[in-house]
Amino acid sequence: MSTNVETPSNSMDTVKWLISIALLLGAVVGNYMYADLSVLVRAVGVVVAVAAALGLLATTEKGRTFIAFAKESRIEVRKVVWPTRQETTHTTFIVMLATVVMALILWGLDGILFRIVGFLTGLEI
Repeated sequence: MSTNVETPSNSMDTVKWLISIALLLGAVVGNYMYADLSVLVRAVGVVVAVAAALGLLATTEKGRTFIAFAKESRIEVRKVVWPTRQETTHTTFIVMLATVVMALILWGLDGILFRIVGFLTGLEI
């Protein structure tokens, strides 16, 4: 049996999420309000606000979990044995050939069924 106990970090996490959302909204609103400023200045302001929001979110429990997941995913991607160019080309050719064959089969079935239904109903187009 597990009991979920709310810890102070969870309440602080809520505050951090609210501050991050406020930073992101401030970046969007500020970008529109200061449209008369240089695009470079506005872009730097938005990048700084987004970086601050992401930095703050990285300190939350979900943020730490996400960062750990991203690190583990990167390690797993390094373990993947990627196909060679030749294997990729051959597989692509096989998929394209199978697609064309299935399209022809379905086109033929559609034509046959169209003729059968037209014959049975007497409504030939």
